[in-house]
Amino acid sequence: MKIKIAAVLLATLFCSASTIAQVAHVRGKVVVPASSFEKPGQAGRFAHTHIQVFLPATTLPHPQTSGPPYAGLAYETPASLACVYGLVATASGCNPNKVTAVPNGGSRMIAIVDAYDAPSAASDLAYFSQQFGLPSASFQVVYASGVQPQYDMGWELEASLDVQWAHAMAPQAQIVLVEAASNSFADLMAAEDVAARMVNAAGGGEVSNSWGSGEFGSETAFDSHFVKPGVVFLASSGDSPGTSWPGVSPNVVSAGGTTVRRNPSTGNFVSEIAWESAGGGVSYYEARPSYQSKLSSTVGSHRGAPDLSFDANPTTGVWVFDSNAGGWYIVGGTSVSSPALAGIINLAGSFYTSTNAELTTVYGKIGTASFTDITGGFCGAYVGYSAAGGWDVCTGAGVSKGKTGK
Repeated sequence: MKIKIAAVLLATLFCSASTIAQVAHVRGKVVVPASSFEKPGQAGRFAHTHIQVFLPATTLPHPQTSGPPYAGLAYETPASLACVYGLVATASGCNPNKVTAVPNGGSRMIAIVDAYDAPSAASDLAYFSQQFGLPSASFQVVYASGVQPQYDMGWELEASLDVQWAHAMAPQAQIVLVEAASNSFADLMAAEDVAARMVNAAGGGEVSNSWGSGEFGSETAFDSHFVKPGVVFLASSGDSPGTSWPGVSPNVVSAGGTTVRRNPSTGNFVSEIAWESAGGGVSYYEARPSYQSKLSSTVGSHRGAPDLSFDANPTTGVWVFDSNAGGWYIVGGTSVSSPALAGIINLAGSFYTSTNAELTTVYGKIGTASFTDITGGFCGAYVGYSAAGGWDVCTGAGVSKGKTGK
């Protein structure tokens, strides 16, 4: 079987050519799954995923059984990003085709909340782990409503991404996929509560959410779902200019996006800059939390997002395996950021008693060796904001550097 995705699968996963968002690139194009589009009137009622996919211009001439990384392609692996973010011994260039060391550690539980059913999640995670030299995962799927949800291919790709990259960053943590009955906020909040109870019962850990909607007037009424003793919640900041809820809730670690730049000839790491499509900004409705008190001159009286960032540009995307959707994908979007950062926070082993405690620590470490400050690149409406020293709306406090301060 070749890695080229069958046309019928593409037609199912993505919108029709007349409506799909596409960006031309030298070696392919970025496509946005139908699950990542927010239709008019859906904000605050239904959530969408935050994933984008890079499709190479030509079929990769390798059998599916060989798997990535592939010579001549420098898309990200667990080892390459562990190298970039200092989670393993740093190797020159952190080249995806050369580095093989993956994170070692993690404990307790990371819960992933997604909508609909991902029937191949367990077997795909096992295949992903084998491909990249990760230990076998302790993994289970929980139906939040007690009944197996319906299937949706876009949300399945989301789930595949989430469980694989949480495991990649914290291989020894137990991974639980909590499936909401649908992408309605009512069902997702019910799943959030199930996930939080499970993590709390496991002695603490993280809950990751790679979905959201545009902000809406009643959003603060839902913020209490992201408060549970011993649990740190994370949510993607979004893949378009401006803010997204729950990525802007004061009760979550808002996970933003960057671009990892690599030498196009060698694949070696060059630098990291803001991803211009990553969500971020100042909330319309959420008050500024105590951990952002030093940002009052920047954000005023409202919550600023994101808090931390991770590689999210689909043109510098990560490998994800989804057998039902055709095999290996190169995936980006801030949907990568939330589970990966959940894994890094788990790997750090602090296990703070709340998101507030986690973020109080993070904001107290801005400008220290715990983080790399991203000072290049742009984001926001009309790409009008610049990444800058310290906290900014493009990348927050920056990106992780090692395991401390988290």
